[in-house]
Amino acid sequence: MKSNNKFKVIAKERINSLFEQADKTFKKNPKLSDRYITLARKIAMKSRVRIPRELKRKFCKHCYHYLKSGVNLRIRTKDKKVVYYCLDCKKYMRFIIKTKH
Repeated sequence: MKSNNKFKVIAKERINSLFEQADKTFKKNPKLSDRYITLARKIAMKSRVRIPRELKRKFCKHCYHYLKSGVNLRIRTKDKKVVYYCLDCKKYMRFIIKTKH
């Protein structure tokens, strides 16, 4: 059971480092950053680890491309939701804005 926990910790570290690499290489080579996102997703699925919320919003749920605001992403707010529009695949994702009571 402990070895399984170690694998999950290693997987989370690897996923975080892949997202950092995707951010660094996006300007020079966007295709490579998309590949890093694909690898991070595969690691998460294989090791059954959730990708953190802040990282989930950095890639498109439809085409799995790395998203950079102003380059291939349009962000709008509408009806208590944040709408991410991917300019690569022309699809959008909606995220609810949580309000404090």
